Amino acid sequence: MDVTDWLLDSDPAIRWQVLRDLTDEPPEAAEAERARVTTEGWGAALLALQDEKGYWGGDEYGEDRKSVHWTLQSLRRFGIDPDAASVASAVKLVHDNVVWHYWDDLPYFSGEVEPCINGGVLASAAYFGALGEGSDRIIARLLSEQLEDGGWNCETESSKASFDTTLCVLEGLAEYERAASQVNTSEETDADRVVLTAVTTARHRGEEYLLEHNLFRRLSTGEVVLPRYGNLSFPPYWFYDILRALDYFRSTGQVADPRVEDAIDKLVGQRQDDGRWLAGQPWPGEVFFALDAPEDEPSRWNTLRALRVLRWWDGELG
Repeated sequence: MDVTDWLLDSDPAIRWQVLRDLTDEPPEAAEAERARVTTEGWGAALLALQDEKGYWGGDEYGEDRKSVHWTLQSLRRFGIDPDAASVASAVKLVHDNVVWHYWDDLPYFSGEVEPCINGGVLASAAYFGALGEGSDRIIARLLSEQLEDGGWNCETESSKASFDTTLCVLEGLAEYERAASQVNTSEETDADRVVLTAVTTARHRGEEYLLEHNLFRRLSTGEVVLPRYGNLSFPPYWFYDILRALDYFRSTGQVADPRVEDAIDKLVGQRQDDGRWLAGQPWPGEVFFALDAPEDEPSRWNTLRALRVLRWWDGELG
């Protein structure tokens, strides 16, 4: 079985992205497969695990990965259709009921205090059509918390950015911009345009922070910042790795910056002789069920993401 057939022999959450990103099938074919994410496989299973109050796992956040926050992140990474009735119903339950118990009982979509978490909340709010006053609060916080070097850090006492936090925030800002681009321009206010401009500016500064580090190197010595950046694990949660970063830049639609070439070489270096990538070490925390292969076994998620990153790279600069 070749790599593409192997990828297609999987969950709808992977199959539809293979059709969209790797096979050049008509968009209608990918969308038809995408519709199955809500009714089959991982997507349907996660939706069915939500309780009547809108929670997954009985807690909104923690080391436990069976939570509202991480479940919504997984559903977003599946590319589940936010307009599907079952998805819209699940998100409404979160919107109406879920709060941050340890932070003044703020509604979930208003976020909390850590920028890495708030980036994820903003990404979910934008993707699932739940933007509102809570998102305004998150954006104001994130814009005020951007550090001098262009990134963000959940360690508030630090003046230097964190790769982990910065990428979480960038994903949220980019998702917000995508949602804002769908708004009818006649409905935009001057205030909306000011916020969007500020978000775009902040996102570009954050991207520059990662790019000037070649996505994983120290500015001072050129050494790898942390070896775990080479651990390609799905879902990534709040952890940074080079594949997650490369896939982020691909997703923004921009031309591949030459400064990512070193990270591309690292990614290619992990490709096996059969054209597949292996699963990394999974991150700690109890889950409902595994979304990827066991460590060191062929990973469909890593292979899908790596192949589309390489296609993006080759298409722009090959």
